[in-house]
Amino acid sequence: MEDRDPRVESRAELLPEEQVAGSEDPEAQAEAILEESQDRTDDPSGTRAASSQTPGED
Repeated sequence: MEDRDPRVESRAELLPEEQVAGSEDPEAQAEAILEESQDRTDDPSGTRAASSQTPGED
C-alpha cells in the first residue's frame, strides 16, 4: 500500500453541492488538488503565470 497524504480523506468528502453534481473519484480529485497546491507553494514564481490561484508579487 502506498503512503497517502492524510489530508486526502477529509478533502475527498463532498460538499452538498458537489454531491448533487457527483464525482467519479473524489479521492483522486483531492489528491490532484493537493498536488497542484503543493506545486504552487514550492514554486510560486514558476506557477504564477499558469494559475489564477497563485497571487502575483506586490
